[in-house]
Formats: sequence, structure tokens, C-alpha cells
Amino acid sequence: MNPLPNSRRQFIVNTAKATAAVTLASTILPSFAKDRATTNVGYTQQPLPYKYADLDIAIDALTMEIHYTKHAAGYTKNLTDACMAEKVNTQETTLENLLAKISKYSTKMRNNAGGHYNHEFFWQSMTPNGDATQPSKELLQQINNSFGSLEAFKTQFTDAGKNRFGSGWAWLIVNADKKLQITSSPNQDNPLMDISDVKGTPILGLDVWEHAYYLRYQNKRADYIQAWWKVVNWNVVNTKWNEAMRK
Repeated sequence: MNPLPNSRRQFIVNTAKATAAVTLASTILPSFAKDRATTNVGYTQQPLPYKYADLDIAIDALTMEIHYTKHAAGYTKNLTDACMAEKVNTQETTLENLLAKISKYSTKMRNNAGGHYNHEFFWQSMTPNGDATQPSKELLQQINNSFGSLEAFKTQFTDAGKNRFGSGWAWLIVNADKKLQITSSPNQDNPLMDISDVKGTPILGLDVWEHAYYLRYQNKRADYIQAWWKVVNWNVVNTKWNEAMRK
């Protein structure tokens, strides 16, 4: 990947400096229950399950703060606006069902529904205690059957994120045949969308937009992904895999 143009680099640096003055400190954010995993993602932004600095082994605190309070919060607000404008009853329609019919809605809905879902999913996928989690025996067996080994899976998943052109996401999904599959999506698309080339139920997702890693890693996306494996919450992945297999 090429380094960002100077104007874009300066924008990110300026944003970082401005955000440093934000009064919302990570120490006062409420916490989720540990290893929280849910079948459905709601329409509202949930508190992070850890403090901004807790993932510093992979992602610095300022990046987490900007990512959560600016980028992710913006998707949530814009999703609310889109739902109001397009008369989506959020009490009766799950976000997952909305994504499954996203082609019927506006580009604004697609971008922000995807952006909100993807980020809420991403926060769940990580934990400061990543090294203390691991795939369940059953999930590990399916990983071995599908990819050869856990290390081979990590290599293939890393490649999916590293080689995604521009901004987007890498995913591990359970497809319609109940098999594991690695894929990636552009922008804020995801495999739940009816417009997705590869469809399935996500059980692990990685944000490879530049704002997710640029302050520490600059244009070195591969280094970011390598460090990210240290904070993957396999307990949540196990739960999501079990849920997907029961659908």
C-alpha cells in the first residue's frame, strides 16, 4: 500500500490532536459483561467492553478513542437519521434483517447500517485477554478441516485483510453449507447484505480502514493485522460460531 497523500495524513494527525482534548475519558466508559456476544446487533451504540488503552498491545488508546467516539458514533447517528427518513421500524425490524434487504434502501442506509453493524461486531471481537482465549475444540476441528491448521487460517485471513484494496473488512463466516469461509468486503459492506458477493454469518471481523490503524502503523497494514491477532476474543468467536451453526 502507498502512504497517504500529505493532505490526508495531516487531516488524521489534526483529528488526533483535537480528539486528545475530548472530555470523555475512557476510564468512565461503562463496561459490558466480559466476553459479551449477541446474536443480534441493535441500532444504538453500545459501551466498549474495555477501556481505550486496554488493547494497546495492538491498538493505541488515541486510535481507539477516535475510532469509537468519532467514526463509529457517526455511523450510528447517520443510521438513526436514515431509518427515520426511510420509515424503518427499528422495534420490529432487526438490523440483521435490514441488512439482508439492504438493496431496497438508499446508499446512505447501506453505508451507515453496515458501518454501525460492523463496528459493534468489531468491538466484540477483541479483548485485552486475547492470549487467554482460544478456539473451542469443535471450532478448531472445523478450522483444521477448512484451512489445514489454525496458523494456515490466520495466514489466509491476514491475506484477505492485507490485500483488500482501499478501505474495507476481512471476515470469517459460516456460509449456507455450514462451512467456514474467509472473505472480505469493500467500504462498510458485510456478508449479511443481499448485495454481497459472498454471503454468510460473520463470526470474526477485522476493520482494515486506515483510521483503524494509521496513527501507529501508518501505511503498514500487515503489521497492524499481525498485532491484532493478540487481542482476538476467541471466546466470542466460539459463541458466534455455535449460534451460526444452530441457525
